[in-house]
Amino acid sequence: MRTGEVPVQGTARRHPVSLKLGFSAEAFGYAIDLGLPVPGLSMFDREPRIKTECIWAGPFLRSANALVERRGARVRRRAGRGWDLLEEPLSAFDSLFTQLADPQRMPEVMQLRDYIRCWRFHDHFRTDMAAPARLPCLAIRTPVLANDGHDLAAAWQTIVEVGDVAGLTGAVDDAFPGAQVRIDAYDGRLSLTFQQPGLLRPLAATELSDGTLRYLLLIAALYTPRPPPLLVLNEPETSLHPDLLPALARLIIAASVRSQVWVVSHASRLIAALQEAPACHAIRLHKEMSQTRVLGQGLLDAPAWCWPAR
Repeated sequence: MRTGEVPVQGTARRHPVSLKLGFSAEAFGYAIDLGLPVPGLSMFDREPRIKTECIWAGPFLRSANALVERRGARVRRRAGRGWDLLEEPLSAFDSLFTQLADPQRMPEVMQLRDYIRCWRFHDHFRTDMAAPARLPCLAIRTPVLANDGHDLAAAWQTIVEVGDVAGLTGAVDDAFPGAQVRIDAYDGRLSLTFQQPGLLRPLAATELSDGTLRYLLLIAALYTPRPPPLLVLNEPETSLHPDLLPALARLIIAASVRSQVWVVSHASRLIAALQEAPACHAIRLHKEMSQTRVLGQGLLDAPAWCWPAR
């Protein structure tokens, strides 16, 4: 079937349904295995259940570095050379992070939960005519731009007052030479205007093109006064004019000094510009039988990893 000599056909499943997610960081690693419940009388018999969870120290899981293990409803945590079994069972739909994050009993769970909560994902910026970013917002200090960008004006003014204002204005000038962004305040609300050379008046946010608005949202997200440990941008080139992609690459490279930035992109011009940075690490993906795989990666090239057993 892989070579195309015979048509794709279904076969009998030999393993249980399993969705596995995991990561490793400098201090801790985490993995979760989700599956389906045993069919019964419940009307939630298609709801995914947590089969296993594990937290460990180091780059990948080993029996010696496991700190917290959860199998089914039972949880145990490392205690010296042995294990302590927690008395209270966990529901199959509750995670370690929602039930056991305690600074006294389970500091590893709480520390890792707070670490994951700091991650930021930006892939839902709306730029249509009814986009929240085009409307005035409450005048509240906003160190972190919202996922939908509705507080763009407040986030921008926060950067002006407590963040890298020189970098902010430089990023605007790099993409739109001679342009300026201004924030107007009225009756407890803030609104954004955009002044370009050659125009007799500034443009309101409702008048900006989709590409210009998206780029301003990206600037506000990347110049946050509270940079996260991990920042993920999914197809940031959407709606942007191709001539803006080199400036976008420089914007992302500048942000990578403060955060680890992951960029998922199909724009070859943006990818090429990012790869000019020495710290850029490109991973090319391809489809094989509808499976997404890392191009050129074999069994011996894959990072060391071990999934927890059910």
